[in-house]
Amino acid sequence: MGRAQRVDAQANRGRILDVAEDVFGRGGETASTDEVARLAGVGIATVFRHFPTKAALLQAVLVRRFDRLREQAEAALRDPEPGTAFFGFFRHLVADAATKIAIGDALLAAGGDGDGEAARASAGLRRAVGALLERAQQAGAVRDDVELPEVYALLVATSRTAAHPDLEAEVSARVLAVVIDGLAPRRA
Repeated sequence: MGRAQRVDAQANRGRILDVAEDVFGRGGETASTDEVARLAGVGIATVFRHFPTKAALLQAVLVRRFDRLREQAEAALRDPEPGTAFFGFFRHLVADAATKIAIGDALLAAGGDGDGEAARASAGLRRAVGALLERAQQAGAVRDDVELPEVYALLVATSRTAAHPDLEAEVSARVLAVVIDGLAPRRA
């Protein structure tokens, strides 16, 4: 009986995280744990049994999202074309930004500070992006006079731009194209 409860509790936790990622990714800080519970098919007490505060739930969602992105970046390291892998992942992170930003903003609004597990998970993603960058530079696909801090700043800025609700999709796509063009090796 105890084992069945543990399996059921794990399933509930996973379902809560899945739903919370969607709910807070769309609604940001205005989304509620009540909505998460309802859509996950559990009571609010079950949500708070797994995650004692809204901030704890949001941190778990953000950690899981960063971990998933890091795993995707690590998988991209096996791509035989380092430039394609780097730029493809750069584009993927920009496309994913609106949801991640909404969850991060909701975490801050709920009293979380983004430190601890979320910061460690974010640092893991950053290291994986750094490995993609280094590999692409060694292959001559990315200019060699930029380093991870500059590339990450461009990634964050481009992501924030793409996530801006009033920006037309065409303008966002052109901004991304300009950034990617600027990272390409200079032609003599």
